[in-house]
Amino acid sequence: MTVQAVLGTKGFEVISIHSDATLSEAIALLSSRHIGAVLVMKDHHIEGILSERDVVRVLAKRGAEALQEPVGDVMTRKVVTCRRADTAASIMEKMTNGKFRHLPVVENDRVVGLISIGDIVKWRVKEFEHEQEVLRDYIKTA
Repeated sequence: MTVQAVLGTKGFEVISIHSDATLSEAIALLSSRHIGAVLVMKDHHIEGILSERDVVRVLAKRGAEALQEPVGDVMTRKVVTCRRADTAASIMEKMTNGKFRHLPVVENDRVVGLISIGDIVKWRVKEFEHEQEVLRDYIKTA
């Protein structure tokens, strides 16, 4: 299974925000879109990523005043990416080793998608269900 296969099912929409937006605006976006992370982009290039974990950390450290800070002051700047041809196993390893749950998919210096651990789990569950169905059919006809 490749990232391309997962994106083919999930879709290629990328939600982003500007680094000068407030943390409060970013939280509203995360909530309204039911997502756990948003890319921080300028001119189609990744400046960072803001995850729920980033939000919790800054609120714990600086309190409610942080809600008016720009996303650029709160985001994770070092963003690990993947490619469409990468395998699920390789990106699961990246996510596990890096302790993050979202990976932007980049091809030719352009963001073409965003994949989460939830997307991978959903895909793997579908694969297992399909394998079980094939095995059941095989046993019935054997």
